[in-house]
Amino acid sequence: MATTLKQIQTQKQKLAPRQVLQARLLQLNTVNLEQAIIKELEQNPLLEQVDSEDPQINEEVEEAPIDDIDVSVEDMYSDESTYYLSEQKKDMPLPDRHTLLEDLIDQLKDLNLNEDQTEIAEEIIWNTNERGYLDTDIILIADRFDLLEKEIEPILYKVQRLEPKGIASRNLKECLSIQLEHEKSSLSHRIIHDYFDDFMHKRYDRIQDKLDCAVDELHDAISHIAHLNPNPGEGYRDKFQTVIPDVIVQEDGDDWVITTNDGGIPELRISKTYQGQIEHGDLKSDAKKFIKEKMDSANWFIEAIAQRRVTMVNVMRSIIEFQPEWFGGNMEYLRPLKLQDVADKINMDISTISRSTRGKYVDTPYGIFELKHYFTDAIELSDGNILGTFVIKRALEKIINTEDKTKPMSDDALVDALIQKGYKMARRTVAKYRDQMGYPVARLRKEI
Repeated sequence: MATTLKQIQTQKQKLAPRQVLQARLLQLNTVNLEQAIIKELEQNPLLEQVDSEDPQINEEVEEAPIDDIDVSVEDMYSDESTYYLSEQKKDMPLPDRHTLLEDLIDQLKDLNLNEDQTEIAEEIIWNTNERGYLDTDIILIADRFDLLEKEIEPILYKVQRLEPKGIASRNLKECLSIQLEHEKSSLSHRIIHDYFDDFMHKRYDRIQDKLDCAVDELHDAISHIAHLNPNPGEGYRDKFQTVIPDVIVQEDGDDWVITTNDGGIPELRISKTYQGQIEHGDLKSDAKKFIKEKMDSANWFIEAIAQRRVTMVNVMRSIIEFQPEWFGGNMEYLRPLKLQDVADKINMDISTISRSTRGKYVDTPYGIFELKHYFTDAIELSDGNILGTFVIKRALEKIINTEDKTKPMSDDALVDALIQKGYKMARRTVAKYRDQMGYPVARLRKEI
């Protein structure tokens, strides 16, 4: 059989080194940004810290290269941004807030992935929600990279086996199965793999009959499953006793003043000693080449920090514009909002918006919230009205929390209760939201 060789020309966009650096610094929270700056100061002799009393600090700030984005200097460099890191920091040791997502990305180094595969793996990780589940359909990730779904699945498989195991799972069954895959002959694995629905509804008699096992064996298997981790992403934040806001928003009449909370982070500049040596030509060629490379790296680093400020402020201002009711004081209402909406508004890639919002917190007049809080899917009600799922879930949560626990409401009753509040939707939708919020069916909510 003849073999046909084909040469196919493709065009892919690769990130430049400075873009990679900008993406890396953007995904850091305030505390980790400070640690990254300190590390860079140690590694790059051409970087030096500007003394806070140095009169040239304002000049350095103004000269920092920033993309042409409409952000006021007051928004970026207001004195308000020094509050947490210059006042509280004096008496409060800051924890190393290395996030779960950062740990997962670090683990990718051990998977022997090529550059393209690593980028896809990072995209999967950035699309996991707070519980550790994949928060988007895999086909959407495939579309973004112009690949087929089956080409993404092997990478997803590897990501799901990072620690904690089961991260980026698409449902609970997949999450538990991954944690049990090294025990495929065990009773626990058979229960999850073959009788998951019976297990979820606690139909233990039916499971015992189908598996023909003793009561003690079944009890041990169920106990083993109960000790697995159903939410791989949860609990990680509990390691941190202090949340440092990354952005601060304050009302100023009819407007909002937005500041990045990094006033206590060292301001950087190029070492004038080395800069002078290059300008006066006092260096040999090898030394001059080394210093030139380090100078480029230092300039990119300073630029990336400035760009991070611009991006954070623009993303936050966009969120405020998309959610006027919430920032007007109605915290029970959020409009439907997706990362892509913000990306389109400020003309940035959706991955940039994800890095800007994931693990970042904003200090508002109403408390401190993660930026992801303001993003919610849309749902079309039976009467044609479109609402954010946040509103529905808030209403459903209140109904369940105030129900008579001796006679908990069925999903049909929950549907009727929501109709009374003006939200008419299908029973299966209500059941889905109840399950997403972690509330079991009525008979499992019953209390004596």
